[in-house]
Amino acid sequence: MDFSGTKILDLFAGFGSLGYEALSRGAAEVCFVDKSTRSLQSLRETAAELGVSSQVKIVKKDVVHFIKTEKNTYDLVFCDPPYDWRDYRSLIREIFGRGLLAESGMLLIEHSNRYGFENEPQYVFHKDYGMTRVSFFS
Repeated sequence: MDFSGTKILDLFAGFGSLGYEALSRGAAEVCFVDKSTRSLQSLRETAAELGVSSQVKIVKKDVVHFIKTEKNTYDLVFCDPPYDWRDYRSLIREIFGRGLLAESGMLLIEHSNRYGFENEPQYVFHKDYGMTRVSFFS
């Protein structure tokens, strides 16, 4: 996947591995969203260590609230909610309904392979990695 010049949104960012990987592959900027103080501190430290602080925005906010209030659009949205998350469909619908994705953008959601989203209109495909599934939407 070519990340050159893309704007990335990393929801439930944790320690930011997906967003930082995108930066290492040429992404222009990444917005990390998480509400964990520990995660946010780690995100700041990693940005400083990698020398990418100017390309990173770190937001301390509940992801659902962020989605409902964010005005920017992104080329790629990574979403890795806790595995006990119960309402993936609302997350998917809100992300698309609020216009967070650019016209040709892609949403990737990591979740348990017990869930399938083939009936969602924006569903494209999924990949399984053991008990983990990554579903792709466009």
